Amino acid sequence: MSLTHALIARGTTVLVEHATGSAELKPDVWQDRLIHYVSSNGVVYLVMADDSVGRRMPFAFLADLERRFTAQYDNDDIVSAGAHSAEDFESELSKLMHQYTTAPPADPLRQAQSDLNNVKDIMVQNIDSILQRGERLDLLVDKTDTLAGQAYAFRRGARAVRRQQWWKNIRIMALTGVVGFLIF
Repeated sequence: MSLTHALIARGTTVLVEHATGSAELKPDVWQDRLIHYVSSNGVVYLVMADDSVGRRMPFAFLADLERRFTAQYDNDDIVSAGAHSAEDFESELSKLMHQYTTAPPADPLRQAQSDLNNVKDIMVQNIDSILQRGERLDLLVDKTDTLAGQAYAFRRGARAVRRQQWWKNIRIMALTGVVGFLIF
């Protein structure tokens, strides 16, 4: 349970209260609970919550509780109200506590942090892909350098073969010319 007890009071007079769970509490129950309250126009809106809940959700609950209570009761009704005279609001209080306990409204700060973490994860993925692309580019540069060296060696080898073939061709032409001169 995250919200365990809520009440609305004017001064020392409790107008309405609601507790979830068992009525019997252990003596050390207060060690892991926090009490949050808002006071407005002499009316105190109070909620007891587990300390693991934080502060945003209980104060959002209190703001919603205050808004709903002041919408249902005007200031004159609140000033003239006696102890537990707003018990008809207990069902609304119970529903609101259940709503905030089971499915609290989205916290804008947590949503922004979640969005920021998602953007961070995407940026990390993009940087990783850029680094991988950079590694592939380095590999391509190395292969290009190797191919350039091989192309230069191939050109040099091709020139040597062409010269050898040219000299062989010249020798054959000269030999053919000498043989032709001797025969005629």
